[in-house]
Amino acid sequence: MATSLKFSSKPKPQATPNTLPPWQVLIVDDDAAVHQVTKLVMRGFEFSGRNIEFISAYNAEDAKQILQANPDIAMTLLDVVMESNDAGLQLTRWIREELGNLNIRIVLRTGQPGQAPEEKVIRDFDINDYKEKTELTHAKLVTVFYGGLRGYRDIIKLERARQALRRAISAISSVYDVQNLREFASAVLDQLNDLLNFNGDGLCASLSESYTASSNEGHLKILAATDAYSELHIDSNIDTLPSQVKGAINKALEEKQHHFNDFSVTCYYRSKVGSETVVYLSFDNKLEPEGRELLEIFTANVAITYESLLLRDEIEETQKSTIYILGEAVEKRSKETGAHVKRVGEIAALLGRGLALPERYINDLLQAAPLHDIGKIGIPDDILNKPGKFEPEEWEIMKQHAFLGYELLASSDKRILQLAAVIAHQHHEKWDGSGYPQGLSGENIDMAGRISALADVVDALVSKRCYKESWPLAAALDYVKSQRGIHFDPALIDVLFANLDKLDDIYQRYPDAPGAP
Repeated sequence: MATSLKFSSKPKPQATPNTLPPWQVLIVDDDAAVHQVTKLVMRGFEFSGRNIEFISAYNAEDAKQILQANPDIAMTLLDVVMESNDAGLQLTRWIREELGNLNIRIVLRTGQPGQAPEEKVIRDFDINDYKEKTELTHAKLVTVFYGGLRGYRDIIKLERARQALRRAISAISSVYDVQNLREFASAVLDQLNDLLNFNGDGLCASLSESYTASSNEGHLKILAATDAYSELHIDSNIDTLPSQVKGAINKALEEKQHHFNDFSVTCYYRSKVGSETVVYLSFDNKLEPEGRELLEIFTANVAITYESLLLRDEIEETQKSTIYILGEAVEKRSKETGAHVKRVGEIAALLGRGLALPERYINDLLQAAPLHDIGKIGIPDDILNKPGKFEPEEWEIMKQHAFLGYELLASSDKRILQLAAVIAHQHHEKWDGSGYPQGLSGENIDMAGRISALADVVDALVSKRCYKESWPLAAALDYVKSQRGIHFDPALIDVLFANLDKLDDIYQRYPDAPGAP
């Protein structure tokens, strides 16, 4: 992730608003003259800054094909009597019930009102207006068009608001669901892209570039950037940003409020405890008011989530450090120094990943496995540090550390300590049932116990102890391989040997301290 920042000095061209697309109106009538007259009478008509594009169909079947291919038709002028006396009525029912198009405004027109009485048609069919052809003068047609297009526009606005709300809920949920700040940074940008890009007809045409920054302990740093600046990494200071972006962020932070213009937005949010979050976005097309409101809601939720993740990370780091300290305290009491407890956690996590276990469970293993020998705190020093072979009664006392560790940890209701209790209790069980303290075998041993057993033995063999010298890693691996299906779960042995490069990396990262016994 640590890459240098490279930004183009070439300014981004200022976007210009696109010409709004016309309203599509479908004329369905078997009389060609009706099409010609309608187009002539309504020539030059505009509504809400958009003109009209007429589409013609001369029978119901043609109309069906057109409607299926053009779901954005706003209104149809539909003749009742065409190839049959009720062709228009049947087409209306097809539009609403089979096509499922509830947005299009349907205006029925008839030259034979007796064939389809107005009251019956209005009652039995989902139409929006009913007109006799003789009354469709210029003034009446204009009224019909204003009413129909206004209704369609408002329905589409509501539909877009509904979709936007659904997208916002989905986006916020996706951000809430992340487990760490790196995932969070990626999720924010991904969800913003989904949230705002409605193919040029939504809140923005295309999201060309964006930045999310948050101040932490007085230092404003970048969390994420879109592909426009893929070389930007999350640890960068805002001084490395292009001047217009840095200026926009600084202005929002100084004034502590959102700033919008036609083609960019800077959203600001300050949490109750003082964490500040800024989201900068620039667009190729004009941002509509609905998009501004959506961004404000989303940014507020992003800030709250970010703050929660910071707190969670701090708690987890404190917890992890405490566990390592406890584990190492036990190791030092038994006169065993070095990084044994950390390596056991890392090897356990390596095995968990090799089995494709859930990431949360792997993280728990990483923290819980170092407590596997916590029960040794209850073993007398003369036994714990005996350099020679145990007498039978001494061995029985030594074996008690598995139960003592379980008893110490199981009283906690915390997830990681509960897992650590299982590990402390079962890390000396063997696949063939010859282990202790319960003599469990095979899959009756908890997965965490099986994993920790292998991790502990591998590292114990390569570590110097009061009763033995350290083994070369190759010799330790030969031994555990010989115990496949005897001491260890065969699947775990296979995973270990498939990841020897990663195992070697663990020993490179966590070597014993110089002079360790």
